[in-house]
Amino acid sequence: MLRIIRTFVSLIVGIEMLFSGAVFAPKAEIPEKETGEYTQYVNPFIGTGGIPWACAMLSPAACTPFGCVRVGPDTCAAGGLTLIKTSTSGYYREHGHMLGFSLGRLSGTGARDYGMFRVTPCVNGKKPNCLPYLNKNESAYPGYYGVYLPTGEVYCEMTATSHCAIFRFSFKGKSKSEIYIDASSCLSSGKTENTALSVDDDGKGITAQTTLFGTFSGRYGGLPVYMKAGFDTPVEKITPSQNGVTVSFAESEVVFRTGVSFVSTENACLNLECETGGKDFNAVREYAVNEWENRLSSIQIEADEETKEIFYTALYHSMIMPTDFTDCNGEYLGFDKKVHTAQNYTYRTDMSLWDTCRTTHSLYTLIAPDIQIDCLNSLLDMAGRGGVLPRWPMGAGYSGSMFGNPANIIITESYLKGFDFDAESACDYMVSCGEGEIGDSEQKDDIKLYNKYGYLPDDLTRRYSVSKTLEFSWQNDAVSRLCAALGRDEEAKTFAERAGYYKNLWDDKTGYFMPKTSDGSFKRITTKMTSFFDDIFGTKFFKAFCEGSAAHWRWSATQDVDGLIELFGGNNKFVTELEKFMKGASGSRADINPGADYWIGNQHDIHTPWLFTDAGRTDLTQKWVRWTLKERFSTDIDGLDGNDDGGTLSSWYVLAAIGIYPVAGTDRYYIGSPCVDKAVINFENGNKLTITANNNSEKNIYVSSVTLNSEDITNGFITHGDLTGGGNLTFEMSDK
Repeated sequence: MLRIIRTFVSLIVGIEMLFSGAVFAPKAEIPEKETGEYTQYVNPFIGTGGIPWACAMLSPAACTPFGCVRVGPDTCAAGGLTLIKTSTSGYYREHGHMLGFSLGRLSGTGARDYGMFRVTPCVNGKKPNCLPYLNKNESAYPGYYGVYLPTGEVYCEMTATSHCAIFRFSFKGKSKSEIYIDASSCLSSGKTENTALSVDDDGKGITAQTTLFGTFSGRYGGLPVYMKAGFDTPVEKITPSQNGVTVSFAESEVVFRTGVSFVSTENACLNLECETGGKDFNAVREYAVNEWENRLSSIQIEADEETKEIFYTALYHSMIMPTDFTDCNGEYLGFDKKVHTAQNYTYRTDMSLWDTCRTTHSLYTLIAPDIQIDCLNSLLDMAGRGGVLPRWPMGAGYSGSMFGNPANIIITESYLKGFDFDAESACDYMVSCGEGEIGDSEQKDDIKLYNKYGYLPDDLTRRYSVSKTLEFSWQNDAVSRLCAALGRDEEAKTFAERAGYYKNLWDDKTGYFMPKTSDGSFKRITTKMTSFFDDIFGTKFFKAFCEGSAAHWRWSATQDVDGLIELFGGNNKFVTELEKFMKGASGSRADINPGADYWIGNQHDIHTPWLFTDAGRTDLTQKWVRWTLKERFSTDIDGLDGNDDGGTLSSWYVLAAIGIYPVAGTDRYYIGSPCVDKAVINFENGNKLTITANNNSEKNIYVSSVTLNSEDITNGFITHGDLTGGGNLTFEMSDK
C-alpha cells in the first residue's frame, strides 16, 4: 500500500511537471559539493518525504550547527497548495513545486512556524505563484542548498551563518534579474501582522519587520522578527509593494545577504555586519561547512559507506536545534517579551523537550556540553521570566505543546552528570510545579488531582489520564533524585513516593495500564487501537492515551523498570510480552499505519528494545537494537520512522550505533550492540573514548563480552563518568 501511494503521488507530480514544461527544461549544471571529511557523508534529503503523516518532517535548508537562520525552500503542490501534514518544516520532497526560500523553520516537528521573509526569483517581471522544479536539479550539504528552477532559468543557491543568509541567484535565460522579498510570509497555516518595510536612503538595502503567528508563536501573542537585506550586486531599481519589494539588477548573477533578529532592525543590521561583513558567498559557505565539520568530528567512526551516510546525517540532524536566539551583542527577547542580555552563555530556544529529553540532550552531555549548559541556563531564564519551566519552548514563549514537566528529566540528568548551573533554583521550580503551585491552569489542576488520588482520574481531566499519570511518575522520580542529590531529603522522600503512582493504573485483569475514574473503577479499552483513530473519526474513546495505544504506553516506567517487571509477574512474563510487542512492529519503515505495537517513530516507546536488559536478557536487547538500526533507518527520503522532533530519532540512531543508550534522567546508559566497527569520542575534558566492535558484521549482532579498559562489564549498564573518563570500550561480537 505504501509503495502504491508513493507511486501515485509521483505520477501526479510527473504529469504536472510535463504540462509545466519543467521536464523539457535545459539540464541544470549543479556545482560540485564543497564538503569535508565528515560533511561529505551528510545527506540532508534523508527524512524529507514519504507518507505525509509518518515522515520525519525535515528540510534540506542551509544552516549552521544550532543556528538561528535555516534558509531553504518552501515547497507546495500544483497551484501553490501546501497540503496538511506534508511540510511542517516548509519542505516536502514530493511536492514538485516551491513558493520561494524563507529564512526559518522548525526541524522535524509536527508544528509549522517561522517561514519569514521569503525570497522568490521573478519571472517576466512578476512574482510567480509557484515554481516547478525537479529533485534531480537540487543539491544540498551542510551549510548549503541549491536548486535550478526551469521557469525563469535560474540557479538559486543559499548558505548561512547563525543569524544570516547569503543568496546567489544565477539567471541563465532571457528573464530579467529580479527577485521579490515578501515581508509578510510565513509557513502555511500561520499568518503575520504588523508588517512594515522600508528602502534605505541610498537604495542599496532594505529593512523589514513582521509578527509571526504560527502553530506555536500564535499561542503566546505572536513573535516579532526583523530583517536587514543588503545587495552585493548593483541595484537598478527597488519597487515596494504592500508587503514586499521587487529588486531589479543589471547583472545576471545576483548576490545579496539578509540578517535576522528577534530584537530589533538595528540588531538585524548588526548581525549582518558582524557575521558576514567582508565575506563573499563562497567564504560564508566555507565557514558554514567548517562549522559542521568541527561538530561532526565529535564522533569519528569506521563503518561501511551506507552506515556512515546514515550516521553522520543523523548526527547532523541532532544539531539543527535548539536555536541560537542571541544576537551578536548578547541581546535576546525573553519570555517576558522584554529585551535582555545573556551573561556568559548563549540564550537558546526551540527545544522539543518532551521528545529530546529522552535521547538528544543525553547526546549533548557527551559531545556538545557547551550547548547543554546553554540550554540549562536558558530554561532557568525562561522559568524566571515566564513563571514555570517550559515543556516545549519556541521562540519567545510557551508553546503549550504536550504535557508534563520534561525539563525535570534534563535538569536532573545534567546535575547527576556534573554540569554546573543553579540547581537549587531549578529544584525550586520543579518542586513548586510538582505541588501544582505553578504552571498553566490545566497543568496545575492535573497535578493536584494526581497528588490527591495517586493517579489522574479519567473522569476529572480533559485528556490523557493514563499518559499523564505515567509521565508525572517518571518526572517526579527526577525531582526526587535531584532533591536527594542536593540534600533536600524530605522532599526527595515525598516525590519518590509519587514516582510510584504509576502502579495505581495497572490493571491485573488486562495486564495493561488502563484509565481509572475517581471512584476507583477501571474503564477498560482495547489495547490494539491508537488515539490517532480519535483524531480521524472525531471520537474520544481513546483519549486516555496520547499519540498511541495502551500497548505503546505499557512500558512507560523507565524510572522503575524492576517495579514494572513485578507488575507483569516477573522476568519471564515480561520478556514474553515485550517480544510480542517488538514482533508486532509494522511491516515497513514509515508505514501508512504504524500500528499499535513497537513504533520508534513516536517517543513514549522508543526505549523498549533496551528493557530486555533489565529482565536479564541482554541478548534480546542486542537483537532488537540491531533490527531497529537496520530496518527503521535508511538513506531514503523516508529514512526515519516518524517525526524527528528536534533530532530525537536521529540521536537514538547515533547513540545506539556506537553501542549505548541513555536511561534518561540518570547518569546511566544501557550497553547495546554497535553497528559501527569503531568510534572515537573526543570529550571536552580532554579525554578520548575509543569504542571497538571486534568481529562486527550483520550476522555477528550479539555481544559475547564487553570491557572498559580491560575490566568486564557484566550487568548491561555503564555510567557517564565511566564513558567520559576515556580509554577503551571493547565489544567482542558473535553470531550467538
